[in-house]
Amino acid sequence: MPLESYSNLYYYILLVVMIFVIVNAFSFDVRDQKSISIISIVGWFVTIFIMFYMGFRPINGVFIDMMVYANSFYKFQRGATVKIEKDYVFNYFMKWCSTFMSAKNFFFFLATLYIVPCIIFSKKYFRQYWFFAVLMFLSSFSFWAYGVNGMRNGLATALFILGLCFYQKKYLIYPIFLLAYFMHASMIIPTFAFFVSGFYKNPKIYIFIWILAIPMSLLGGDVWMSFFSNLGIAEDRATGYLVDNVKNMSKFSSTGFRWDFVLYSVTAIFAGYYFIYKKKIVDDFYVHLFGIYCIANAFWILVISAAFSNRFAYLSWFLMPVIFAYPMFRYKIWNDQYKVFGIILFMYFMFTFLMNVKF
Repeated sequence: MPLESYSNLYYYILLVVMIFVIVNAFSFDVRDQKSISIISIVGWFVTIFIMFYMGFRPINGVFIDMMVYANSFYKFQRGATVKIEKDYVFNYFMKWCSTFMSAKNFFFFLATLYIVPCIIFSKKYFRQYWFFAVLMFLSSFSFWAYGVNGMRNGLATALFILGLCFYQKKYLIYPIFLLAYFMHASMIIPTFAFFVSGFYKNPKIYIFIWILAIPMSLLGGDVWMSFFSNLGIAEDRATGYLVDNVKNMSKFSSTGFRWDFVLYSVTAIFAGYYFIYKKKIVDDFYVHLFGIYCIANAFWILVISAAFSNRFAYLSWFLMPVIFAYPMFRYKIWNDQYKVFGIILFMYFMFTFLMNVKF
């Protein structure tokens, strides 16, 4: 197929899956064991297929960052001296892989490591309904992009998701978060949010912080970009995304205050508020996750006008599937819960589809 259509096909495949799921949701009850078995079989097939489809994509400049990683991989294979000064986990992992596998197998391995934590998380917290959560991950706005381009970012967030599987085992979760940080330094933001929201669990405060970030960004966006870049909370390249937006103007399609993406982000804020305060979901883990999302997303809003601020948006967006799915498959909320979830899932995906597919 034309390489330019490779990413689009991913979204068309998901569209077919979404149609199947929503038809199933309106035809069966969520407790119907036959329906659950069918969804599980389809889920394994779809998940494994996408793992191969993503992992064995052509090594080509269509996937811009992929070529950068491939060139580094080839240097390691040739035994060239490559100075490693940051993202130690990723770079030393690449160096190790270069000693016994091809570049194609390396990228498949990365895709596997990217998707498997989502499966483990979903299996742990959603059990027989695991594929619905996995499907929300797969259909998220930036999931594909961080599996084929910003792979270090994507792998770091996958490690964070894996860490959350050991929420009650602090001796495991902290080392995994540390690995995520050394996979990509920007993970300091959700990790910081994890500690803050774990220490003070008050969702109203975090909603207030998120709302306050909007006028603060509108009134002083440049000030915040300079402030955070001077703190050194991100790697050199990411810091450049904050302060070098004029020079890089030709490398991205849209800057400024992105109200469309803010509206996308607020859906998770509204969902968390609705489940916690309207439906009285009292769950420490969920409240903690909601706090992480609010804080990390508020940070992005403060620097939203920067070039490539989407790289910071993903530091909260990767949690959106959990914010939506967790209450719906852990608690009884509506009478026709399966149907309502099918509608929410389809609407969630359609934003992704319409924003990414080039007709």
